[in-house]
Amino acid sequence: MIDLRSDTVTKPGKAMRQAMEDAAVGDDVYGDDPSVNQLEQEAAALSGKEAALFLPTGTQANLVALLTHCQRGEEYIVGQKAHNYMFEAGGAAVLGSIQPQPIDAAEDGTLPLDVIASVIKPDDIHFARTRLLCIENTHNGKVLPLDYLHQAWAFTRKKKLALHVDGARIFNASVAMRVPLTTLTQYCDTLTICLSKGLGAPVGSLLCGSAEYIKQARRWRKMVGGGMRQAGILAQAALYALHHNVERLREDHDNAQWLAEQLAALGVEVVSPGAQTNMLFLRLPANEVSQLGPWMKQRGILINAGPITRLVTHLDVSREDLKRVVDLWREFKGRITTPGSGDGGAKGIYG
Repeated sequence: MIDLRSDTVTKPGKAMRQAMEDAAVGDDVYGDDPSVNQLEQEAAALSGKEAALFLPTGTQANLVALLTHCQRGEEYIVGQKAHNYMFEAGGAAVLGSIQPQPIDAAEDGTLPLDVIASVIKPDDIHFARTRLLCIENTHNGKVLPLDYLHQAWAFTRKKKLALHVDGARIFNASVAMRVPLTTLTQYCDTLTICLSKGLGAPVGSLLCGSAEYIKQARRWRKMVGGGMRQAGILAQAALYALHHNVERLREDHDNAQWLAEQLAALGVEVVSPGAQTNMLFLRLPANEVSQLGPWMKQRGILINAGPITRLVTHLDVSREDLKRVVDLWREFKGRITTPGSGDGGAKGIYG
């Protein structure tokens, strides 16, 4: 199957599996796993932070980040469609009694600073205390501009807020902008990095911040069940990803841009601004939405088709794979737009 649903579907290759097999391990809850220790040290250095913490999932990494930043009854400002507000089961509110204050993102994925300022709560017993701003980079495949990151950092210093970046795909931003990761991460207090998306590790995320912050986060990780034992097997996969799979993200970006151009040439509407990184979004006509997914699946292509359809390129999708996707899309459009031709038309599309 050619799977374009997400970059979470990547599978570890032979070299990564060999690194996992050869991993030196210990009990990480005791701090004895050398592979985990190495991963955390390298992640801290890459991000320009004092320390890092290895967690099993991105959702848990964001949850621990919020639990460490905010006390019960406090508040974080976040995008209305941000992952750590919309897609993480309300964990911060349910488990931490932390109130989210969602706002709409701008077209470029940024959270407008004037809107943020307007929702910061006054120091009054009626309101939750606003403690934290959360931004997401990349957001729906969009790279947040460097000048915005600088402005957001200065804004949070002035407003006495902490700044956390959900950086699940922050290496995609770094590669797209052709800058070191530290160019982006100098403008935040903390960040998460997902290892199991475009970087291709099977499991894991990192939380990076100050030494004192990570010390507290380690306690929260234990409390929410994230303390792992011989986790070096997973850490070595993560190290392999950091050593070998960062710069190759550019290939995913190039493939997404190529796919956008090819589909646009077929008359498919590509949502602006197109593919900045490894994602593109398509606006599909109503008569295609229900039929495209099943038709493609029968032919070995997995996509989540909807009125707005997201396609995601990754290390398990080659340019040759995408050529097949384009050829099948062309066939699909020919059938659905030419009723009565062979087994085509809306009624015969599944044949």
